[in-house]
Amino acid sequence: MTSDAFAAAVSALDTAEQLVLACHVGPDGDALGSMLGLGLAARRAGKHVIASFGTPFVVPAAYRFLNTDLLVAPSSVPPAPELLVTFDAGSADRLGELAGVASKAGTVVVIDHHVTNTGFGHVNLIDAGAAATAEIVVGLLDALDWEIDEVIAMALLTGLVTDTGRFQYSNTTPRTLRAAARMVEAGARPEVIGQYVYEETPFGYLHAAGAVLARAQLDASRRFVWSVLTIEDLKDAGISPNDTDPLIDVVRTAAESDVALLVKEVDRGRVKGSLRSRGRVDVGAIAVALGGGGHHNAAGFTFDGSAEEAVEAVRSRLDPIE
Repeated sequence: MTSDAFAAAVSALDTAEQLVLACHVGPDGDALGSMLGLGLAARRAGKHVIASFGTPFVVPAAYRFLNTDLLVAPSSVPPAPELLVTFDAGSADRLGELAGVASKAGTVVVIDHHVTNTGFGHVNLIDAGAAATAEIVVGLLDALDWEIDEVIAMALLTGLVTDTGRFQYSNTTPRTLRAAARMVEAGARPEVIGQYVYEETPFGYLHAAGAVLARAQLDASRRFVWSVLTIEDLKDAGISPNDTDPLIDVVRTAAESDVALLVKEVDRGRVKGSLRSRGRVDVGAIAVALGGGGHHNAAGFTFDGSAEEAVEAVRSRLDPIE
């Protein structure tokens, strides 16, 4: 992140009367929390704000405690807004149908922390050293002198908590913890985030988890563990794909693994892969090679082919350990 980009982002947000905000499809806690946090703060500062994300336009149940008053369906987003601000989207295509809005907006400000993001906006505020996009937003709100109340703090703390794995991941820095402490001081409640995000799942999740764990395999020579979630698993469990996001963190607990992969069937012949690393292997580079992106220790990709082919595409990029 350059000082020029930061100053340009502050200026764009400060002078705009209307803000259109967008985050990536299938938003996680950081995408949704950072977008809502900045949007709610902008509204408190007197701006007209709307926020959205691409279809399926459904807020994951785990984040239903957040204030989502700003959200509108993607079909209600102006086709060519004066200012569009994107959050946690590593590339324009991650915006789904809102990528078309980004191509026509007067000014696009990209706020992100993915090292694989090469910048697709007029102002690219990309800080790969930030643990979460929410961490960057905290800095912007400080520079703008926009107030952070308990509702805004709740959204931003959600981004910090989820993208650091409850502050367990190596991306957690003193800056991250200072930002989190400030959010708690502002009224954010960590116990509420913990309950909704980490301690509640639909009952069907237990059945899906059982199927995934029963299917898990280990390549000991490559210290690589993987499993597959099928469309039939979701149907049998009666849950949505968003309900299964925590499964990769169950698969990755195998002590014999350095790299974990969960492959989810999307359609026949199309899958999504979630990758995790303990640090020795850069799974972000593997994801980029497969058309995706992410970080050194956490990344993802979409793959045209079978689950077995996706697994082999990852395994072929891992060297055996002697």
